Amino acid sequence: MPIIARAEDFNTDDLYVDLAPALGFPLHLKCEGFNFAGSIKMKAAQEMVTAAERRGLLRPGATIVESSSGNLGVALSMIAAGRGYRFVCVTDAQCNETVRRQMAALGAEVHVVTEPHPESGLVGARIEHVRRLCARDTGYVWLNQYDSQDNWLAHFQATGPEIAKQFPDLDVLFIGTGTTGTLMGCARYFKDFRPATRIVAIDAVGSSLFGGPSRPRRIPGLGNRIRPAILDESLVDEVVLVAETDTVRMCRRLAAAGFLFGGSTGTVVSGAAGWLDRNGGGGAAVAVSPDMGMHYLNTVYHPEWVEWAYGEVG
Repeated sequence: MPIIARAEDFNTDDLYVDLAPALGFPLHLKCEGFNFAGSIKMKAAQEMVTAAERRGLLRPGATIVESSSGNLGVALSMIAAGRGYRFVCVTDAQCNETVRRQMAALGAEVHVVTEPHPESGLVGARIEHVRRLCARDTGYVWLNQYDSQDNWLAHFQATGPEIAKQFPDLDVLFIGTGTTGTLMGCARYFKDFRPATRIVAIDAVGSSLFGGPSRPRRIPGLGNRIRPAILDESLVDEVVLVAETDTVRMCRRLAAAGFLFGGSTGTVVSGAAGWLDRNGGGGAAVAVSPDMGMHYLNTVYHPEWVEWAYGEVG
């Protein structure tokens, strides 16, 4: 019987869903949403906070500040509450109201940016806001998930080895991209220890992470308007872009099989499904599921919102 003292101490890291019955081809989904934050961001949040403490950047009474579209903000809210820090999350209007309320309930102060930066969009505007806060108060500590080596290190140390242990002969690994922490950590691990495994990055149409044209997106999580400093494209074998309508369709398909996953997971599985179909199965395949579906009940799983956002989605 697990007994924990802090919310961050619980995480299920060895649960995989066999999607073959639901999708018709072999794909195992590594579920990273079974912790109190509900997403894979708990791993990066823990590593970044612990590293900041170890380096003496975070001391009692400090305030953590971070830009987040939602999931990392929830994880940091929990960690800050458990370790006795204040936390300020700078998010934007794409972050849904349920997530904002969840962070506030955990004691976080939530700042919502509404005007995008002319070149780097809402993410750029959020980062500018964080910089202003830090310049105004030296007690603020910005973890900076976009540039932090600890972001990808969390997955080099944990997520990559966890997958390799369960699938020693893995042929292809599908990973969603946002800040690219999960992608870079897993890609580095497999390039070092399982170089035969193909690394496929799943990105959202409208994201400019890999040089494509930027356009408005409505589903937060994956994709980015800025290029994180930690991204190293040489570690990625292939990039697959997924339209948000395909994300919605895949989420509905998984829900029809009894699995309520988040929008980021729907994007990853949709991209993986297309890749496997084009490549004749691909052998042993794993996709990383970043999140669960409860935060998306008012968007991806709400028929009226979907019709408003995309029109008719079959």
